[in-house]
Amino acid sequence: MTVSSSRTIEAIAVSPLIEIGDVEGNLRRLGDALSAFGDDAPRLVVAPELATSGYVFTDRDEAVRLAMPRDDDRLTRLAALLGAQTVAVIGFAESDGDELYNSAAVLVHDGVLAVYRKSHLWGEEKLVFTPGTNAGMVVDSAIGRLGVAICYDNEFPEVPRALALSGADLLALPVNWPLVPRPAGERPPETIQAMGAARSSRLPTVIADRHGAERGVEWTGGTAVIDGEGWVVAEESDGAATAILRITTGDKGLGPHNDLFADRRPDIYRAHSS
Repeated sequence: MTVSSSRTIEAIAVSPLIEIGDVEGNLRRLGDALSAFGDDAPRLVVAPELATSGYVFTDRDEAVRLAMPRDDDRLTRLAALLGAQTVAVIGFAESDGDELYNSAAVLVHDGVLAVYRKSHLWGEEKLVFTPGTNAGMVVDSAIGRLGVAICYDNEFPEVPRALALSGADLLALPVNWPLVPRPAGERPPETIQAMGAARSSRLPTVIADRHGAERGVEWTGGTAVIDGEGWVVAEESDGAATAILRITTGDKGLGPHNDLFADRRPDIYRAHSS
């Protein structure tokens, strides 16, 4: 029998200025943002995809120069700024021998807790990075079981669903969403997809996106916090989106007769020809 529990945490998506090629400046600005979270409150902080390097590389050689290994002291110094119950997820270009990965570091006060490598590469990322071998990651942390995915990963419904089925209590999603046309008054399509995924698995999602433009690519500015009902409860203001999230573990019930996971029938989820 699964025992359910509920608690609240502060969820913050930060979007500081990120300049392509300015690794030291980007790290300094990330440090300035993270230094506000050194108290003992339970908290998740998410920064954008490739936040240490920038995104629009001229070629793979430039990405190599801007990458860092997961045990880089500069990541450790960022982590040391965090309070004991704060978890931060930061996108970075990861070097590992001859391989490059579009990665996200999960930081806690003591250092790098885990690293996830993006498995679904978008556009010219395929010319730069090696795809990761896991579709998202779940890691135990001070704020619960944290799911991590990166940008395009979340456009495959199987990814957030699998993370939720693996026990993720919430999802950290660093992104770089290029601006695409949409009807007046509509949210970005990526936000709508994230809202649907959050609702279908009761998986609160914290999204950190870029704003402005980089080498001709305009960013969506989709930084937001989505609650477990699938609603956007905070959007970017002054470089951050902040909300209090209720995190529920082990309860996917929908009233007395339904349960999001127990009602699943995966044995029939294949098309059958007549």
